[in-house]
Amino acid sequence: MVDCPPLKKDAEKHDLVAAEFRDAGRRATPHAVRAIVEAVGSDLRELAAGCAQLVADVPPGRDIDVEDVDRYYGGRAEVTGFKVADAVVAGQRERALMLVRQAIDVGVDPIPMLAVMAVKLRTMVKVGAARGGRPADLAKELGMPPWQVDRARKELRGWTPEGLAAGLVALAEADVAVKGGGRDAVYAVERAVMTITAARS
Repeated sequence: MVDCPPLKKDAEKHDLVAAEFRDAGRRATPHAVRAIVEAVGSDLRELAAGCAQLVADVPPGRDIDVEDVDRYYGGRAEVTGFKVADAVVAGQRERALMLVRQAIDVGVDPIPMLAVMAVKLRTMVKVGAARGGRPADLAKELGMPPWQVDRARKELRGWTPEGLAAGLVALAEADVAVKGGGRDAVYAVERAVMTITAARS
């Protein structure tokens, strides 16, 4: 009997993706590895299939990069949600609203978009509240990959504790609205986007 525990942490999925590329005789940039995990999700068979697709379609002789992943998986719900969240925490209101509309147009449900934004803000809160130190030390303390700590630190620029709190409240209200508490789920997401981007100083 071979014990195969589930891969629950992002770092484990990243290692799996990197190993798939390595076994195929190819290399992928760290950003590309992260992007394919975000795009394909947690299903290991889909992750392996996604890696095989990129190996087959990206010309040999160069590393597989994030542009290659976006070319093939840019329309997936998870990627769209992360792009919305990135624009929101950067305070890019117009871009975030445009991405929300694009996501809705291709059939993305509002609930995953809100979930991604919530994960992003909660990560920023955890990193902001933690003690200083190297990303690797903080990552161990918080139980997250070092790249996630480093990214959250950069994204915290321009944010105050009060702004983050206002953003989390806006997301909670939008979550209630999209799950039956409001009449228009898209409006609830757009209102949350406007409130959160306004909360960034």
